[in-house]
Amino acid sequence: MTIKPCRSKWKGTMTDRERFNNQMHYRSVDRCFNMEFGYWDQNFTLWPLFTENHVTNNEEADLFFNFDKIKILVGDTWLRPWFEEKIVKETGDTIVMMNSDGLLAEIPKDRHGTIPHYVKASIVTPDDWKRCKEERLNRANPARRVDMELLKKEYPSDRDFPLGVYCGSMIGKIRDMLTFEGLAYATYDYPVMVEDMVETACVLIEDFLDQVLGKIDFDYASGWEDICFKSGPIVSADFFKKVVMPRYKRISRKLHSAGIDIWYTDCDGDVRPIMPYFLEGGINCLFPFEVNGCAHPRELLNQYGKDLRIMGGVNKIELAKGPEAIKAYLETLIPLVERGGYIPFCDHRCPPNVKPEDYLYYLDLKEKMFGMA
Repeated sequence: MTIKPCRSKWKGTMTDRERFNNQMHYRSVDRCFNMEFGYWDQNFTLWPLFTENHVTNNEEADLFFNFDKIKILVGDTWLRPWFEEKIVKETGDTIVMMNSDGLLAEIPKDRHGTIPHYVKASIVTPDDWKRCKEERLNRANPARRVDMELLKKEYPSDRDFPLGVYCGSMIGKIRDMLTFEGLAYATYDYPVMVEDMVETACVLIEDFLDQVLGKIDFDYASGWEDICFKSGPIVSADFFKKVVMPRYKRISRKLHSAGIDIWYTDCDGDVRPIMPYFLEGGINCLFPFEVNGCAHPRELLNQYGKDLRIMGGVNKIELAKGPEAIKAYLETLIPLVERGGYIPFCDHRCPPNVKPEDYLYYLDLKEKMFGMA
């Protein structure tokens, strides 16, 4: 089914690609780049706005709201094959299933959105890691090869939208396999194992980048590194500096040699203790920048100046409070949008406790404030 937009695209005199690149490089723009990160799965069954218009996922929602277009090229940079997802056990209200990372996870039987309770990690000891590495992280696996001719046709150099290259995860996916607690313990109990996991992640990303950099004209790089919570990173700042940051530097050198100087990572929670090492490693943009887990985006933008960019940072808690709170919060972002290097949108997936009518008010107000073409 073709998705019919519910609103007009913001007016502008630049292409989406020109606008994104100018805004991220603190150059003048016709208006703010207009995007959102997405919505909880429940929104697609609870919001009449979606159900009545047959909008079922985030990709369709982007079309429905007529946001500016932005894409990411993702390679095969982690497990291959993934673990088979299957139900292992059922209880009264829950099921225990093996997920694609090989963890046993207890989730509600109705599968409503919630953080799973992890019963058992896929990797606990160095022997577990050795076996997994041999079986699922083979660099020579033919499935890791990309079809360059197909990609060149899909992403021509004269396209009108920004395209990113995905640089994976140096430690976040390792957290997924070890669990939150497992990673915290393993950095002390098995530091050699954890560093080998980080090195393996880095090498697989380098292999992917070596295939595509210089052959496709990218505008930015992206990554995913969910290793922080409201009290800071799971691993120590010292471990991050000594083990993770050097791998970022290797990736950054490849990106810079291909002319890519914007690299964001998706890391929730309080990133401030490791922010200097993100920057030194080459990551110079944060996404989607959770306010309640960290700070108002102006704090870090003021602290690091034009060395840093932020995408996100619209407090979802304020979105749920209604029009008055939404307006008050967006007004605090005006100076940030005007200075450049900042694209405002909800600071993670928009939750279903935000009323659809308030969300539309938010989109309308955002256009009034920042759609200055």
